[in-house]
Amino acid sequence: MFTAITERVTVLGNRKTIIIGGGAGGLMAGIFSAENGNDTIIVEKNKRPGRKLYITGKGRCNVCNNCDERTVIANTPTNGKFLYSALSNFSPSDTISFFEKHGCPLKTERGSRVFPVSDRAGDIVDTLVRAVNESGCTIVNDEVTDIFIEDGRVKGIVLSDGNIMECDKLIIATGGRSYPLTGSTGDGYTFAKKAGHTIVPLRPSLVPLETAEHFGYDAEGLLLKNIAVRVIDTAKKNKCIYSDFGEMELHRYGLSGAVIRSVSAHMKNMENGRYRVEIDLKPALNEETLDARLLREIGNASAGIYTDILSTLIPRALIEDFIKLSGIPADKRCAEITRTERKTIIDSLKKMTRTVTGFRPIEEAIVTSGGVSVKEIDPKTMGSKLIDGLYFAGEVIDIDCYTGGFNLQAAFSTGVLAGIS
Repeated sequence: MFTAITERVTVLGNRKTIIIGGGAGGLMAGIFSAENGNDTIIVEKNKRPGRKLYITGKGRCNVCNNCDERTVIANTPTNGKFLYSALSNFSPSDTISFFEKHGCPLKTERGSRVFPVSDRAGDIVDTLVRAVNESGCTIVNDEVTDIFIEDGRVKGIVLSDGNIMECDKLIIATGGRSYPLTGSTGDGYTFAKKAGHTIVPLRPSLVPLETAEHFGYDAEGLLLKNIAVRVIDTAKKNKCIYSDFGEMELHRYGLSGAVIRSVSAHMKNMENGRYRVEIDLKPALNEETLDARLLREIGNASAGIYTDILSTLIPRALIEDFIKLSGIPADKRCAEITRTERKTIIDSLKKMTRTVTGFRPIEEAIVTSGGVSVKEIDPKTMGSKLIDGLYFAGEVIDIDCYTGGFNLQAAFSTGVLAGIS
């Protein structure tokens, strides 16, 4: 029992609220808990809080999306409706107001994505930490190894040295399993499971894809801009389940980049070969317009060979792979290219197909799909329905969103709601 255990270790006083995890959700929870008059402490195992925030948005930190609550929910494919109360309490406009009120000016870019004017993720972290300190919340650099529950309610936590810290309320905001070097190692799932909570199986989301067809060494890391993709689900009679437009990176293992990470969020029940990605390298041109351009290029290089034409249509690093895809000899003279072969070239440009064999490891994912079941969390408070005094915030909950600032908004909103509850 908890009482017996505390007789054998040092009890480091009683805190009204303890938060495990100093990421986006945990920091917000600490600020709003302390501002509500609670004696609040955040226990963060990294030497610096907000470590994962430093790498979001390619180091710029896509803070949120400048949109309404319904748009956030629409961009949350996993349990989006669960966020209704949290977003009603702390919306994207509240997020923007919060940072600007605390001295961090923001700007809105393409896709309504919001970034700090400085383009420095560190400014977002500094603002959150400053707000934590101003609120009266304390950040402690230590690791929580266990939690204590007695008679159906939270009693405290165990620190790395074996000492116990008692509390009345405990918020688990430990993040998911993605980017473990930032401290997201899945501790929260262990704590939640000990409390009796169901953990929905984890899988990577917003993650690169491995494909059966591999690109050559010349194309490794190649960034393709302004391309379109379609996701085909062969288990649903080849139905297109998602389409998008943006940037994509080519790798020997398969596909990456912003558009591919968004695509991955729609691939439920991943199976080798179930999904294929159709890539349109020329989405701005229809087939007729593209054929006219191809004829023009052939006319301009009539004395040349097939590869000469390709160099005017696609990046040089992709030519070798494209030749294999089209099946047309690389040294075929332009003047000898037939109408049928032109059709093959156009089809290859408009629908380069890659068969997905699986996700890249969860460690490479931006977010973790799965986690603490929302069926066991009160959406109006973020409180556990099983254990009195236990709350959850952020990625540890079974929620994941598309790219565009929506995941951070979910973390901020659930953190604020947990903190004030």
